[in-house]
Amino acid sequence: MTDVDLPALLSRALKRRLPLLAQWHGEGTDCYRLFHGAAEGLPGVTVDRYGPHLMIQSFHHSLDAEHLAQIQTIVETQLEQPLTCFYMDRSGKHPQAVALGDPLETDNEATCHELGVCYRTRGRHRGRDPLLFLDLRAGRRWVQSEAKGLRVLNLFAYTCGTGVCASHAGASEVVNVDFSQSALAVGRENAALNGIGAGISFIQSDVFPALRQLAGLPVTFRRRRGSRAPSNYPRLKPRQFEMVILDPPRWAKSPFGTVDLIRDYASVFKPALLATAPGGRLLCTNNVARVEREPWLDQLRRSAAKAGRPIKAVELIEPEADFPSFDDQPPLKMAVLEV
Repeated sequence: MTDVDLPALLSRALKRRLPLLAQWHGEGTDCYRLFHGAAEGLPGVTVDRYGPHLMIQSFHHSLDAEHLAQIQTIVETQLEQPLTCFYMDRSGKHPQAVALGDPLETDNEATCHELGVCYRTRGRHRGRDPLLFLDLRAGRRWVQSEAKGLRVLNLFAYTCGTGVCASHAGASEVVNVDFSQSALAVGRENAALNGIGAGISFIQSDVFPALRQLAGLPVTFRRRRGSRAPSNYPRLKPRQFEMVILDPPRWAKSPFGTVDLIRDYASVFKPALLATAPGGRLLCTNNVARVEREPWLDQLRRSAAKAGRPIKAVELIEPEADFPSFDDQPPLKMAVLEV
């Protein structure tokens, strides 16, 4: 950090965003990335705003108190308002967010807004990641414009941001599926913040058995000597949805299967495809930087053809401009598949 002029890099990034800030604020958005170090001069450092909260994160090296104070001062000056600042140092094995300033006076609970939808934000919580992934805003923007009147299935829902967005946009039904009870609890908070009651549901389940049941496939599991088939999952009937959102994590393992976005995206893609109604659309994401978009899309096309549900059209969605890419190959890839 000694040879990096962080204030200059941050000021330059904020200047680039001035037209964007005007647009976002006009759309009812007050959560966005202010500094994306990977493409703006300091890899491993990000600065995000979540409503009244400012979240600074470092992934490779710790930031000292002077740099943190500089970041907060520059951002507050540019935005012309005070923010409650948190710092998450993710360079070690046990990252934990800390409040900058007097912890006793820190408001950990807050609400942020995106495209007119309200979301819960917490400066400190049990997970490593913020409660709303900002780079998926472009995907939520698409969902907001297309979900009205549709039945929507939101897989790996996390805090259900995309599902709540779909419901807010007028979807006739939204089903959110995630393994984490605490994440779904935030999803319920998000629904309540937007006055959403009927038409949205939250299913706590490993995605594999839930999705395979919805797709009309048998539930399989990893057999081990002396083990019994897992039975602690909700029983669901086969059905299809006009819009399916497939936003899996990079890697996860359970008795029912393994999510591996590098080697085996098809394991989650095929049942999601079969749960998509004919003529419906499937929003797929892949957030692994080393996976190139075209080989990934080719994999999806081959998998769809093999399943007897060929892809009719592909619409690519790019992350918005607060997530710049130095090589035009953003880590997060989003594709809408018409099937």
